[in-house]
Amino acid sequence: MKVFVEEQKFNQLFVIIGLIMALLIVSGFTFKEWETISKGSNIEILGSLSGLILVILIGILFFNLKLKTRVDEKGIYYQYVPFQLAYKVILWENISKSYIRKYDAISEFGGWGLRFNFFRKTGKSVTTSGNIGLQIELKTGSKILIGTQKKEDLKSVLKTYQDKIKTHES
Repeated sequence: MKVFVEEQKFNQLFVIIGLIMALLIVSGFTFKEWETISKGSNIEILGSLSGLILVILIGILFFNLKLKTRVDEKGIYYQYVPFQLAYKVILWENISKSYIRKYDAISEFGGWGLRFNFFRKTGKSVTTSGNIGLQIELKTGSKILIGTQKKEDLKSVLKTYQDKIKTHES
């Protein structure tokens, strides 16, 4: 039994730089006004610190985002932590086609992450970075793209299970 397992983090440089810049700007304003802020009531202090707290919480969220993918004899599993608490499972018998392809995250889905494009028929995407993904076309007509950084390993495991798709097409 061949198994493909991949875990990816959201680590684009522009996101990290953006978060650091936001933290520096909000921190700068907060500390510049600290003398005035500290003279207020507890609620006013908390309100003044809310921007800083928000930027820190968003940073924590981004650094904890994780895309987990698994392919085995039963099907394809994916989980986008922390938004999906458990793996989503796509059984081979529900798949009409699966293949590796290049994609353009911005033009096809509006960016990386957990995305849906309601205006185009591109379906759903679950990505963290890059431009290579596993395209899955379901028998219902729905499409799901799962990003990968391990193209060759995934291609090898997919080849092992392609007969499971053909077996269930009748």
